[in-house]
Amino acid sequence: MHNEMGVVYSDVKKSVDAVIKFVGRDIKFAMTLGLSKPSVFINELYRRAKEDSTIKLTIVTALSLERPVGKSELEKRLVDPIAARVFKGVPEFQYMLDFRAGVMPKNIEVYEFYSKAGANMSAPALQQNHLNSNYTHVVRDAMDFGCNVFGQLLGSRVVEGKPMYSMGSNTDICIEAHKGLAKMRAEGKKAVSIGEVNPQMPFMYGDAVCEAGIFDILLEGPAFDNPLFGPPQEAIALKDHAIGLYASTLVKDGGTLQVGIGALGAAVGAALRMRHVNNAAYREVLRDSEIGIATRYKSIIDKLGGVAPFTEGLYGSSEMFVDVFLQLYKCGVLRRRVYENVAIMKLVNAGKIVAVNTGEMLVHEIPKNILELLVENEGIQEVLREKDIQMLVKFGILADGIEYAKDIDLRKPEYLRDLKLHLGVNLKGGQVILGAFYLGPRAFYATLNAMSEGERMQFGMSGVEKVNQLYGGEELRALQRKDGRFVNTGMVANVFGALASDALEDGRVVSGIGGQYNFVSMAHALPDARCIMMVRSTKLVNGKVKSSIVYNYGHCSIPKHLRDILVTEYGIADLRGKPDSKVIEEVLKVTDSRFQDELIHEAKLHGKLPKDFVLAAEFRRNTPQGVDVMLKKYQKDGHFVAFPFGTDLLPEEIVLGGALKSFKIKKPLALALALLAEMFKGIPVQAAPYLKRMGLDKPHTMKERLMRKMVLAALRASGKI
Repeated sequence: MHNEMGVVYSDVKKSVDAVIKFVGRDIKFAMTLGLSKPSVFINELYRRAKEDSTIKLTIVTALSLERPVGKSELEKRLVDPIAARVFKGVPEFQYMLDFRAGVMPKNIEVYEFYSKAGANMSAPALQQNHLNSNYTHVVRDAMDFGCNVFGQLLGSRVVEGKPMYSMGSNTDICIEAHKGLAKMRAEGKKAVSIGEVNPQMPFMYGDAVCEAGIFDILLEGPAFDNPLFGPPQEAIALKDHAIGLYASTLVKDGGTLQVGIGALGAAVGAALRMRHVNNAAYREVLRDSEIGIATRYKSIIDKLGGVAPFTEGLYGSSEMFVDVFLQLYKCGVLRRRVYENVAIMKLVNAGKIVAVNTGEMLVHEIPKNILELLVENEGIQEVLREKDIQMLVKFGILADGIEYAKDIDLRKPEYLRDLKLHLGVNLKGGQVILGAFYLGPRAFYATLNAMSEGERMQFGMSGVEKVNQLYGGEELRALQRKDGRFVNTGMVANVFGALASDALEDGRVVSGIGGQYNFVSMAHALPDARCIMMVRSTKLVNGKVKSSIVYNYGHCSIPKHLRDILVTEYGIADLRGKPDSKVIEEVLKVTDSRFQDELIHEAKLHGKLPKDFVLAAEFRRNTPQGVDVMLKKYQKDGHFVAFPFGTDLLPEEIVLGGALKSFKIKKPLALALALLAEMFKGIPVQAAPYLKRMGLDKPHTMKERLMRKMVLAALRASGKI
């Protein structure tokens, strides 16, 4: 595009002028999913195309982050003030505002490969334009789609006196995207890369760090200094906590954890923290529960996981670096360090390089025979060359400042003895997580920004081609990801172990496959790994409870031949290596008891269960009430609460949100009766702060009086007044 790369613009309008002049008026603009969209640039590019119909703009992206908006007036009174407070100053994407309003011009189209779950269910254009791609194939598919402009948000720092940039919030597809753009340029095609620098973006290390030279345009200046999108934590329901509790028992100390965003992922994190920090209470729940979790699942827990606190700690390997990992790091669970070196990882895993607790973190002490060990494991040559010395210094095995002068023959005792005088104390360069992108609440970004550079370097970021699969570095990644537990979420499971996670059987896309298939297949490829699929056993559809476990389903995200472990709020079903009849039996054991008979009948009808099959009585008590009894009594001690990691919501908003949500899903007749009963009741004193928060403490119209009664009825039904 230019005679030089990394041209800096402070005026976004001029940068858009330059892109249009170079590429032309048919622009296929690709940008990252989630946080790292160049908001100022895309808003200006969209504005230009909106005003000039001769510009054809195609936007290819995923997860266009949007502020929550209340639908009814009552919802607006609750949600809109929260959005105004939490997202103050955060730029909104004009293309999504226009799309939701139905006023997007015909010369502009939006394609997404992933979206917020359920956000586009009633949006035919986005349903029709959904791009079905595994996360690791997104860049390939975008290039095939003809994308010619790519943009992302960046963090920046001066590193060793040189301006450097970090793709940390979305390293996921960016590394591969820049390789693709370079290939396009080499083929004589027009391609432009945009980097929008936001000073508030945490500067993350690992493969995320890059120089200005990979970008055609860098946008820098006050106009690009905007607050980051930080969605509040989701509330965790009791049944989600139950699922997290079961899953936490399957995680092995010294192993690897992958977990995603959302309430179920947070529930797993909360249970793991409880296991480590409040182990006595954790064991009591497992022992004291009505079903006796510790006893019923002792065999699989002993084989795959554990219930003791973490001494070695966990390593995180997850496409999404979510707040859960940061919380686990804070409490000492996420602390197993891995290194980008096969020989070192072999020695660490074999216990020949030992981790020592310094009080603040685990560090690996360098043994006196480290050089001999590295030679034995082919980490260095017996005659050290320059690259060997560089590697030894990089990982702290040799002290800083040691430089290559000549080959060193370690077979000569005097040379070996002299070199050992310069050994370091602890290994350097260890990482406690490798992620591909991050997204979290405002406190998540603030915590990362407050860390020292050295501490933040423990959180490595790389592309999905590295994080989500083994290809290209199988030996190293297998060593790093030992005892992997890949924890994912599904919407519907059938009795044969197949799962639907991204779409409905009518074809409508709920979210997108993302990286789920990658992690499931990796769990099967690694010899000591397991895939744990979490599914809520029931769901509400039009006010009616339906089973999320069905005999068969018309869409499949994960096929039955990749079945592994299924966890619901009713327990753990180990499905791997079992024949169909046993798989069905295990699935039935974690199904809500209201739906077990129907599934048994169907399975017998088709010859998949013996005619005389009877489900054991102990699994016939799977009820929501049982889950409540199991966990509610521990809430008084701060366990299994809605927001275990804190929240941006005010106390009144938490109560109102829960009460109104529960009230809304009641059957129409029950709603009408509750509201009618409220008409004849007074206003309790304890309702005052809730009514004031909703602006209904002094209603002026009949409509406001009716809304006040609805709020009071909801609060009364939830037991808050």
